[in-house]
Amino acid sequence: MSSEYDVNLRYGVNSNMDLGGKVAVVTGGLGGIAMASNEMLLAKGARLALLYPPFEADKVASLRDGFDEGSALFVQCDVTDPASVEQAFEQVVRHYGQIDILVNCAGYVMLQPVLETDFAEWQKQIAVNLTGPFLCSQAAGRHMIAAGNGGKIINIASQAASVAIDNHVAYTSAKAGLLGMTKVMAKEFAPHRINVNTLSPTVVLTPMGEKAWRGEKGEQMKKLIPLGRFAYTDEIAAAVLFFASNGSDMITGADLMIDGGFTIW
Repeated sequence: MSSEYDVNLRYGVNSNMDLGGKVAVVTGGLGGIAMASNEMLLAKGARLALLYPPFEADKVASLRDGFDEGSALFVQCDVTDPASVEQAFEQVVRHYGQIDILVNCAGYVMLQPVLETDFAEWQKQIAVNLTGPFLCSQAAGRHMIAAGNGGKIINIASQAASVAIDNHVAYTSAKAGLLGMTKVMAKEFAPHRINVNTLSPTVVLTPMGEKAWRGEKGEQMKKLIPLGRFAYTDEIAAAVLFFASNGSDMITGADLMIDGGFTIW
């Protein structure tokens, strides 16, 4: 058997990152990183299913007009509830007939010292930040495998998954678990041409992030980031777009740091 390869062959990477004909499910679909990602995915031709929690239902009417008719489906979903997740993904498949991309953006954080983190708070952060991505990835994976067309699962983790940050014990535990979960899914789903990866941002200037890190606290945090600033939502969205495109087809089980060098230390 010959071991020679034609080094002039090319895989066929689409440098325009075209997503025409693809359907992307985005959890936490009304949040800051999600909305920036939605814009880029739409610009590349994807159709969207935006999953949002019940407490954000009042936002939908005002946001719906910002999307072209037929380009976005809004689906209420509690990502921590298996029945709600199953119903949401079935609704997406009934509407579009397929799921090609999943972006797990839903997240929640409450910063507290270890000794002041009560059990209910611990459970909530684990539920939203780890159980939610598990349930949604499991549901998406089943549909992708049944369809036989491959797929992309992109999990939004955090720099806090890889380095200790004060007052982040529950959040860090959930996001570190998300890295491990992603690796197992990447290995099991690889034979089905489903790529599973994580993005780990530093502080991102979403409305929530800006409020949490404004003032002296934020200035001190920026001193720990070699590039000297926080990230913007479109910078995270650009990485989501790359992982959604076929240019990332040889990348799975990876964690991309978008942290300005914070975790170099």
